[in-house]
Formats: sequence, C-alpha cells, structure tokens
Amino acid sequence: MHSVPDIDIEKIVQSVVAAVSAQGVQTVASSANTVPATGSATSRRGADVPRRIAIGADFRGSKAKEAVKPYLDSLGYQVTDVGAPAGDDTDYPDVAFAVARKVATGTCDRGIVFDGDGIGSAVVCNKVDGIRAALCYDMRTIINSRERLNANVLALGGPFHNDGELCEMTRAWLETRFRGDLEWRRLRKIKETENRKTQNG
Repeated sequence: MHSVPDIDIEKIVQSVVAAVSAQGVQTVASSANTVPATGSATSRRGADVPRRIAIGADFRGSKAKEAVKPYLDSLGYQVTDVGAPAGDDTDYPDVAFAVARKVATGTCDRGIVFDGDGIGSAVVCNKVDGIRAALCYDMRTIINSRERLNANVLALGGPFHNDGELCEMTRAWLETRFRGDLEWRRLRKIKETENRKTQNG
C-alpha cells in the first residue's frame, strides 16, 4: 500500500486566495473609469479602491500639493506628480490636463489638482472624455462628489485651506465609495451628453 504524502492544505488555500485576489485587483484597475450599462453593486463591495493617484498644481496650488503629496505617500498610495515644481509659473490648464489624461488613459486610478480656487482646473479636466472632475470646498461636497457622481478627479483651491484640512479632505475623497444604485442612470446620462453632437436651432 502506497503512503500518502503530507499535504499542507493551509498553504494551498493561501496560494489560491492570493491568486484570486491579484486577478481581482487587475480587473478593478482596468475598469475603474467605465460606466456599466446596468446598475452595479461593485462600489458597495468596496472594489473601487484607488491606489495610483495623479497629482498636480499650478503656481498658486503648489504649496498645497507639496503638503498633500507626502501625506498620500504615507498612506500607501502610488503618487504620480505631474508638476509643477514650487516656484514654477505654470498655468492651471497645463497641469489640469496632465492630471486628467493620467486618469482617462488608465495610467492612474484618480487625480487631484490644485490651483487658486479650483474652478479653472475643474473646467479643464471636464473637457477630457471620461473625466468627472468635482470642485469641492468642504467635507460635504467631498463626500457628495464620490457617493453620487463617482468623481475621478478632485479639484481644490489650495489657498482656501490649511495643510491639515487639505490632507483630511483628500483622504476622505479617496476613501469614499460610490454608492451606485440609481446614480448609474445619471452617470449614463452624463456619458450620453459627452457623445451628443451640438446641433443648430
């Protein structure tokens, strides 16, 4: 009678779980910026967890960016800084577009952009197909932009907030999940608006 070799069941289970988890992360990353055709419970399962963050600022928002960037690093996010360096007289359309492109192409999961008041950067980002940029100024608008709009770019007016507030707001924005349900219908209408051609009359 042949002897049965010892089998470490726990190691086998751990390897299977690790493989499935890795596959799930890849799936989420590839579909982070899409709007499903039907309602989805993905966000309720906590699958919309961003890891790669694009960050940028014009000369008026550079101080805010330099305060938030190391904070996000400390939380474990992979931060891609598209500029501009402190003291560089860079215009907000340039950095806002750079952040938006990182998100739209899937290079980064989310984007955060700072300028003097956040308005100009939000306008620029929303010119890029697939971007839902939200100008936020307090915790209520931060939460609303994620839960209801599933915003993938956050625009902030750097000089309007101290460093602690900026860090708290960006962390809350990154951690707040889209609630889905009826909001999918509204997001599909936003996408339809992007595709709609301007007609005369």
